[in-house]
Amino acid sequence: MEILASFPSPSESEIHLGSIPLRGYALCIIIGVFLAIWLGGRRWVERGGRPGTVADVAVWAVPFGLIGARVYHVVTDYQLYFDEGRDPVDAFKIWDGGIGIWGAIAGGALGVWIACRRRGIALPPMADAVAPGIAFAQAIGRWGNWFNQELYGRATDVPWAVEIDNGLDNGTFHPTFLYESLWCVGVGVLVIWADRRFRLGHGRAFALYVAAYTAGRFWIEYLRIDEAHEFLGLRLNNWTSVLVFAAAVAYLVISSKRAPGREEQVEAPEDEPSDAVESAETSESAEAAETSEAPEASEAADASGLAKAEGAEGAEGEDGEKETAPAKKGP
Repeated sequence: MEILASFPSPSESEIHLGSIPLRGYALCIIIGVFLAIWLGGRRWVERGGRPGTVADVAVWAVPFGLIGARVYHVVTDYQLYFDEGRDPVDAFKIWDGGIGIWGAIAGGALGVWIACRRRGIALPPMADAVAPGIAFAQAIGRWGNWFNQELYGRATDVPWAVEIDNGLDNGTFHPTFLYESLWCVGVGVLVIWADRRFRLGHGRAFALYVAAYTAGRFWIEYLRIDEAHEFLGLRLNNWTSVLVFAAAVAYLVISSKRAPGREEQVEAPEDEPSDAVESAETSESAEAAETSEAPEASEAADASGLAKAEGAEGAEGEDGEKETAPAKKGP
């Protein structure tokens, strides 16, 4: 196989900031997280939320997301840590690579839900605000796989092939980490455009992100050659992509019919109680009930007042007759 062009992998997985060594994998994750928080914060304010809310939510979301990502990887690739000759302690070494986006989204969503409940805001609009930022964070985070010489595909001689020499494989391979990085950039741009064009709300921007990402993840996963569990000829992550894609599309369709448009208020202003948004639906229902009952109550009050007026008028008329009756004549 004649190699026309390729790009090398880093000779080591660490970046030295002066005398301080920093793992390239960790650096990519950190940059991605900060980008997601910054962009999510801007989008949250544009939707009517308070500045700083997304950063506060991230305090819960980021650690839950990292834990969920690592747990998913360890569970689905348990043989790397618990088979004979393996060291189970390696399961905690997240800096050596190995996280699962499915676990990251699930764990992060749990953290966001907890934070939103504590602040009295709804989860769907928050998910919509951070959706494109998550896609861009994934795009940056995938370059951590380049530092670790992992997440590559089948051998190839395409000009953009990546050179791998990690003790397991040697040669040029499809840079599937690059494919996924570029795809995630496209997903983020798509969500931003669709959100502005169609004013997506009630979790639909997040659902669009999920559907678009899983569509790309399916074909990218098909190129990978690293060890993975399979079912009916497809890798586990392929099946996960199919199921999550179907769920996201179903949510888009159902949500569009049940709650069209976008939320009018995503977070109560600083001078209002924090539970104002959470109880919006209850308030609207109460107002509707009061509005429907008001005419009946008003009519009843008018009828009662009219009856009292007529009664008083009748009583006054009787007294008047008695007072104006002619007096008896004397003898």
